[in-house]
Amino acid sequence: MPEKTWPSEWLRGVLDVCVLRILAAGPTYGYAIAARLADAGLGAIKGGTLYPLLGRLEAGGLVTVEWRAGDGGPGRKYYELTPAGHDELAHRATLWDAFTRTTRDLVGGVQTDGPDDGPVRPSTQTEETR
Repeated sequence: MPEKTWPSEWLRGVLDVCVLRILAAGPTYGYAIAARLADAGLGAIKGGTLYPLLGRLEAGGLVTVEWRAGDGGPGRKYYELTPAGHDELAHRATLWDAFTRTTRDLVGGVQTDGPDDGPVRPSTQTEETR
């Protein structure tokens, strides 16, 4: 089955909270974060997108960074949520829940014929034009 490609503006809006959620499970490194995002269905996230985001989270005090020696290879930069990062994740998760409910209710009027058929626009006819 081909990998889904989500609109980039959607990913920009949700990627930071998804990364925070992954880091809530414990310290990990960039490649593992990208793999978790892909496994979750967000697709391949490029390093040029992920690492600047991790840098912003670090600059914002939401994550700490620690270099650890690699197992027979180069060292890795591990990222870990700070207490402020855990608080921010909880805050953004609450906001995200409200936002998705709002958009689902708004877009929910669009029906599909099947799982891969795409949207079917609701009829624009009114009682007067029937």
